[in-house]
Amino acid sequence: MGADKNKQEVTMTAAVAHALEVLSGPVNPSLYINRELSWLQFNRRVLEEAWDHRHPLLERVKFLAIFGANLDEFFMIRVSGLQAQRAAGVADVAADGLTPTEALAQIAKRVHTLMEEAQSCWKELHHLLHKTGIEVRHHHELSSGEKEALARYFDEEIFPILTPLAVDPGHPFPHISNLSLNLAVVVRDPAVGERFARMKVPATIPRLVPVPPDEAAAGATVTTAAAHRFVWLEDLIAAHVGALFTGLEAVAAYPFRVTRNADVEIQEDEAEDLLRTIEEGVKERQFGFVTRLEVTPAMPGRIRELLIENLEMDARNIIVSPGEMGHSSLMELMRLDRPDLKDPPHAPRTPDILTTGEDIFSVLARQDVLLHHPFDAFAPVTNLIETAAHDPHVRAIKGTLYRVGAGSPIVSALIAARDADTQVAVLVELKARFDEENNIEWARALEQAGVHVVYGLIGLKTHCKVVLIVRREPGGIRRYLHLGTGNYNAQTARIYTDFSLMTSDPDLGADATDLFNLLTGYSRQQSFRKMLVAPINLRRRIAQMIERETENARAGKRARLIFKMNALVDPEMIDLLYAASQAGVQVDLIIRGICCLRPGIKGISDNIHVVSLVGRFLEHSRVYYFENAGGDPRVYLGSADLMQRNLDRRVEVLFPVEDAGLRAHIVQDVLAVLLADNINARRLLPDGSYERVRPEGRKRRIDSQSLFLHGATAAVRRARTPRVHT
Repeated sequence: MGADKNKQEVTMTAAVAHALEVLSGPVNPSLYINRELSWLQFNRRVLEEAWDHRHPLLERVKFLAIFGANLDEFFMIRVSGLQAQRAAGVADVAADGLTPTEALAQIAKRVHTLMEEAQSCWKELHHLLHKTGIEVRHHHELSSGEKEALARYFDEEIFPILTPLAVDPGHPFPHISNLSLNLAVVVRDPAVGERFARMKVPATIPRLVPVPPDEAAAGATVTTAAAHRFVWLEDLIAAHVGALFTGLEAVAAYPFRVTRNADVEIQEDEAEDLLRTIEEGVKERQFGFVTRLEVTPAMPGRIRELLIENLEMDARNIIVSPGEMGHSSLMELMRLDRPDLKDPPHAPRTPDILTTGEDIFSVLARQDVLLHHPFDAFAPVTNLIETAAHDPHVRAIKGTLYRVGAGSPIVSALIAARDADTQVAVLVELKARFDEENNIEWARALEQAGVHVVYGLIGLKTHCKVVLIVRREPGGIRRYLHLGTGNYNAQTARIYTDFSLMTSDPDLGADATDLFNLLTGYSRQQSFRKMLVAPINLRRRIAQMIERETENARAGKRARLIFKMNALVDPEMIDLLYAASQAGVQVDLIIRGICCLRPGIKGISDNIHVVSLVGRFLEHSRVYYFENAGGDPRVYLGSADLMQRNLDRRVEVLFPVEDAGLRAHIVQDVLAVLLADNINARRLLPDGSYERVRPEGRKRRIDSQSLFLHGATAAVRRARTPRVHT
């Protein structure tokens, strides 16, 4: 049997290799989209949501803030890497044919266009906000009474914490921290002439400062002022900056914003204490090289040159902002108590089987339970772990924590379990980017409670989402599992779309045991019963299943692939999908973010259809469907995208959904509805651009997320064409 299987795999690989011969050489740049340019297209789709009048007004502002935060991270991580390569003279050509220098040139053009579009969007939102009684003003637009009240607030609350830093032979240029907003202040000294100083805009004060109503200016304080009228903090400081330079004339104050490289490399193999090393690495982010300097058009050239020289930065990294910098600060407006301008709250559902009062272990001993968040509640996941923590029959709990958020009930449950003398082992991924400090705190809290805490494997991030519960029952030891596509974070579970599978499947339980032995001890595990685990067997098994679909199509059998993920980057996987398309496999890809594959190329990717969905909730789940000739379709869920980092440099898990009813639900009621969406979806075109999918003729409008929210997916089953087999 094993020999026949190996022979079949060799034959399928040969068939795929033959199909790939039509590709123009081993690397044909015209077949791949640049990763960074594809990401910018994704962020454009986020910006489009801010333009979309379907969303309530403050939700549109939220999308603009997310766009800004995304762009900040893009410059901190992706652009910084390309800039480092350019500075080192690296001229390597990526699969898409661009060198780092060429890629940066194209990025600069597209970012410039995006920033202008974002500023135009803000102007529209600003106008609409004003109509609803929410005003964001510049200081010069305020009345004299409002200015007087704000002057008192400045004197009492802001002035004491400001620190003007002079720049002259006796005062070296100060350090400018990452993402800090600053004022370049020009003052005139009667004795020596013009001087320069830097003023940091404090991050401890909200950037949007409430303005008191004019009629209350005589005695009101900002804390009692109307909450829907604001002024920019940097404007308020600039208007009173002269108070910090006694005896001198404040000539001008020009805002600028600095972004630094935040992709700090940790030498894990040289670290005696990984936790302390990560902690030090996080601090180093404030000292990374400057990847972006944002300035206003009004800033004189001599001030720009002074900043460029003292920041020791490449002049090509300066960006002239068309308006207010740091749109991410607009998220502060979401704190307003204006439910009329926000999405209506939703109450997540709990499956009926979990509402009968029956013990959750009894339920899972009998059947698997699948949850589709945020439409289904995350509470059953928390409840499973909390129940295990207080169950005297539970002998051990093991879990992976990647991003858990503040005030995590799951961490509290794990600590409670340890207090009850249950053996608890937790892998805390300290290298979860921008969550390192939070995870360091949780790691220390867990260690102090006596929990066994490990930090993963050297050189690999642990990104899988697994909790294993070992319970002593009358029939012996039984393992219970939670396997997910998303993080153990109750907050993000309300805004990210993810799947949770709770099961007592013996093979998956045994696989989870082997996985934790690999993560917490020493193991050379090379095979698993049902799980696909990166970097061990996930790449190979996904490739084999794509090849099987390719061979089935060549043999005239039913063949179809539906992949839902966040990103498709890996060239090997892209080439396998091209080969599948050439063989006649129908390939549907639902990819939220980066897609480096070009669909619709004649003779190469005619049968590949790619859509991206951006809506109220962040599409985060990963689903892999293989039709398998229709007789025994395979559905895998998990944490892995088809990127080199996920397949080769992370510990990832894809797990099968074997219950036929749950599998049918995923395929017919989720994937088919997502593919039928003509409201949130954009279709990827061969040139790398996207176009909105629109309802055609009298075809009904299908908003997949709205249908999931209201449990109405069965109503659109007829919309799917062709039928997906389960």
